[in-house]
Amino acid sequence: MTEPMKGILAMAAACLIWGLSPIFYAQVSHVPPLEVLSYRTLWSLIFFAGVLALQGRFGQMAATLRRPTIVWKLALAAGFIATNWFLFIYSVGQGHVTESSLGYYIFPLAAVLLGRLVLGERLARLQWIAVALATLAVVILTVGLQAAPFIAIAIASTFAGYGLIKKGLDLGPVLSVTVEMLILSPLAVVWIVLWGTGVGGGNSLTTHLVLALSGPLTATPLIMFSYAARRVRLSTIGLLQYINPTLQFLCAAVYFAEPFTPWHAVAFPIIWVALALYSVASLGQERAARRAASAAGTSAARVT
Repeated sequence: MTEPMKGILAMAAACLIWGLSPIFYAQVSHVPPLEVLSYRTLWSLIFFAGVLALQGRFGQMAATLRRPTIVWKLALAAGFIATNWFLFIYSVGQGHVTESSLGYYIFPLAAVLLGRLVLGERLARLQWIAVALATLAVVILTVGLQAAPFIAIAIASTFAGYGLIKKGLDLGPVLSVTVEMLILSPLAVVWIVLWGTGVGGGNSLTTHLVLALSGPLTATPLIMFSYAARRVRLSTIGLLQYINPTLQFLCAAVYFAEPFTPWHAVAFPIIWVALALYSVASLGQERAARRAASAAGTSAARVT
């Protein structure tokens, strides 16, 4: 099997885990979302720390913690990802998986718009059209349901903000996420100690086992994503990522039997068209970048 094919399979497996994770978190829907988030943070820290120990990279983590600028950026990233996780866990517990899937559909478009506003990145015409269509879909849902899809917007925005911060860091995903969980862990411990239901207060041993599995469930797809990112083209990864919200959407419709209104039936196809246009534009940009790099390499070879 070729390396690119291994990367595609790893990325597909990661998206499969992410997409079906609402079913997993539904098993602890009786636990308050902030408590689930706290346990997820601590068990993720333990799992990631174990990975770093096996890799012999604790020295790298210590060196990272001695860089104040990086630590502050990771603290901000930790705030974004913790908020994103909380919103997702809350969505599962409160029957809003359809809206959370919408958020992860919107995320790529929110990320490209944030890149334009913050980093000054230029958008192709198709990308502008895609952003406009996503905005139209949100407006349709707001008017039709008489309430803005705040959860979807917040999920997309926090994940886009998280990606923006991580884009400027010279750290691998395992190392950076471990430090993020380390930053969040004191808050998680305080929440569990002061307000957690605990084994004796309502959480059974089975519940705690499920919560413990949230660590590997968080870490494993991220490691798979990192593996795929080194072997597969960026455009391919972007397309495969749509597996995640699609599976979440199917979980909402089939497993959770959430209502799918006529307004959703109008808005979701608009989002899918927007993502198709965005993907076409991204493929075009990647091909142009490869051609430019190839031309530059050819020119350099002629000079030497």
